[in-house]
Order: sequence, then structure tokens, then C-alpha cells
Amino acid sequence: MHNVTANGATIPAIGFGTFELEPKDAEAMVEHALGVGYRHIDTAQAYNNEEAVGRAIRLSSVEREDVFLTTKVWTDSYTDGELQKSVQQSLNRLGTDYIDLLLLHWPNPDVSLKETLGALNEVQEKGLARNIGISNFTVPMIHEAAELSGQPLATNQVEYHPYLDQKPVLDALSEHGISLTAYCPLARGEVFKDPTLERIGKQYGKNAGQIALRWLIQQDNVIALPRSANPDHVTSNFEVFDFELTEEQMSEISKLYSQDGRMINPSFAPEWDTAA
Repeated sequence: MHNVTANGATIPAIGFGTFELEPKDAEAMVEHALGVGYRHIDTAQAYNNEEAVGRAIRLSSVEREDVFLTTKVWTDSYTDGELQKSVQQSLNRLGTDYIDLLLLHWPNPDVSLKETLGALNEVQEKGLARNIGISNFTVPMIHEAAELSGQPLATNQVEYHPYLDQKPVLDALSEHGISLTAYCPLARGEVFKDPTLERIGKQYGKNAGQIALRWLIQQDNVIALPRSANPDHVTSNFEVFDFELTEEQMSEISKLYSQDGRMINPSFAPEWDTAA
């Protein structure tokens, strides 16, 4: 198992994502993922499956302290007082007394970032979250958050896969020692149709998805969160630690990006960075 260290956090490089998983699927797949060897589980208040995720962790044979558990605060709870209350509710749903990594799910321009980060810092100081971070923050927002936060930020969770160039974000994060956690790392299944990834995969006896995941975690300070409701896919997504891509292959995969490669772009998203 490969870990990424960032600002005091030690984060398993492959985590199991639970976005859009119904509670019963989330429970079954988290329990399966922990059995396979995953030790990083990602959920959020907005996913409406925290209770199921918490139950799966308790039902598994893995000790709570061996699981790196991430959840995210939704944007309607970003004011001082509301944020702390929402985290307590998350802890109750998850059935745990601490979260390993607590993230702000999306930027919210209607609440001062200073106020939100102050509340987030307080949650960490009380020991309710061991590490804190951000999600879907752009380059200017990364710099602002790093400056405003009293405690260092462990990660910025953003969409990242071979079809989306996140170099500006990676460069900004590296200035502050912050890792990048890639959601949607398989590009909603698009990677499985990619001839380049398929061809490289044949050399290692791996599928295109495993190549895409390996490309992500082989970069400095990048973590990937594949998600699936299929137990076989959950298993194969974890089988990426027994081979290494060459520099040429890494470079070839990096060139697959396109200007319109972004797949997650809700109406409330910030104005995204564009790669040079």
C-alpha cells in the first residue's frame, strides 16, 4: 500500500469513493473495499450515505484507527457555528468520534472564506478532525485558503483523470505542500474505451482503468478515489501497486487531455482554471 504525506497527514493513495452510491450499495461496497485492502474511505454530507459508510466500517474486520475516513461539509453549513454543528451531525451519522480528513466540499462565495476556515480550524483543534482540507478550489482560492487557514491544509479534492489537465492546480498545491485527491479518476468509464490506455495495459496484464489509476498515483502527491457498485471493479481498481509505468508512458498518458475534458461542472461551480 502506497501512502501520500502532506502537511502532517498520511493518506492512502487509493481510496474508495461513495459519490452517488445509494446507502445499501455504499454499505456493501465499503465493507467489500475494506476486505480487499482499501484503508481510505471517502464520503460527504451531500452523499446522504454517511450512516451506511459508518455501519460498514463497524461491520468490517478492520479497526477504526486503521481506516482513513474523509467526509465533506456542504456549502449551506459554512458559517461559524453551523459548520461545527454539521460536523457533529456527521460524526453521529458515521458513528465515530473523529474524522481523519474533513473537507469544504465546494467554494461558497456567499460566506467569507476566513470565517469558514476559522470554523474548520476550530473543529480540528477540538480533535474532531485530524486533518482538514478543501475540495473544488481553483488556483487563486488555493492560495487564499492556504494563507487564511491557521492549520495547514492536507488536500484539495478535484476532478482529475487523463482527459483533464490539472497542472496549474498541481503547481499551486505543491507551493503549499498540499496533496491533490482525484475524484472521477476513471472519467466516468471513458478510460476503458481508450486505445492508448488499453495498449499500455496489455504490457502489464492490466485494464485501461488500472493504467489510469496508476498514472495518477505515480505522480507526486496525488491520491485517487475510484468508485464502483460492482465488487469485481472495486477489487481490480485496487490492483495497481504491483507495476510501474515508464516515464515515456506517463508522458504519453499526460498528452491525452483535451480542452473540454471536464465531466463534473455543476451550475454552482467556480470559474475553473484553464491550463496554459
